[in-house]
Amino acid sequence: MNYRHLLNVYCPRLATASHFCLLGLLLSFGACDSNRVFEDNKDFKDRTWKITESAQLDFVIADTTQRYNLYLDVRNSLDYPYSRLFVNYNLYDPSGQEVSKKMIMEYLFDQKTGKPKGSSSLGDVYDHRFIFLHNYSFPKPGKFKINFEQFMRQDTLPGILAVGLRVEVIEK
Repeated sequence: MNYRHLLNVYCPRLATASHFCLLGLLLSFGACDSNRVFEDNKDFKDRTWKITESAQLDFVIADTTQRYNLYLDVRNSLDYPYSRLFVNYNLYDPSGQEVSKKMIMEYLFDQKTGKPKGSSSLGDVYDHRFIFLHNYSFPKPGKFKINFEQFMRQDTLPGILAVGLRVEVIEK
């Protein structure tokens, strides 16, 4: 039995109201993250990050008067064999000139106990967010590019499912 059809036939006002409620609910979820300017991740096949496979992401900055925080997002599983992760990043401005370059070193597991850090909602999968540029001012507006590369002593790094970038505007 098609309940949506019956609802539309016998209670059209209620059906319209339920659509507005659903729309309002969806819009309210989007409004909860008003500081986010950009967020995207690169997923890796076979739950491994190969040294030859960089994560390149493009994003647009329109307002250079604002200050921003940039975060490295990492999703890993318990298969990751180390406590730390080393990642190099290169940030390029719209003309292709490198404006920032650095190595990021962060712990995914506690050094002493081996207990995973980060948040988990999927069994053995953990999400991490590490700030790597704080209170950053972009030199000009336009399309920027960031490149993340794993910098470990292993060509194929098991247990890394995805890495990504989050850019947030800092409220004044």
